[in-house]
Amino acid sequence: MRREKSFRGISKRLARNYLENLGGEVRDDGDVEGDDWRASLSAEKVNIGPSVELTEVTVVFEGDEDALDPLVEEFSQKAMRAGG
Repeated sequence: MRREKSFRGISKRLARNYLENLGGEVRDDGDVEGDDWRASLSAEKVNIGPSVELTEVTVVFEGDEDALDPLVEEFSQKAMRAGG
């Protein structure tokens, strides 16, 4: 199963840290892998209005559905507390 979610106002470093706290380990390629799941991260700057720019981190979660459901929910809660 594959799920893609985007979060504004957090950095890739912080997102990676959240995934590590949820049981993942950072691989050499920068992806984070846990039991029955893997997450790939990318980031880009997005314009919010004429003068405000935020970082938008996109996380692609892949793995077993039973593992992804709670992982995506817990990650989303952590990411929403971070900002934007």
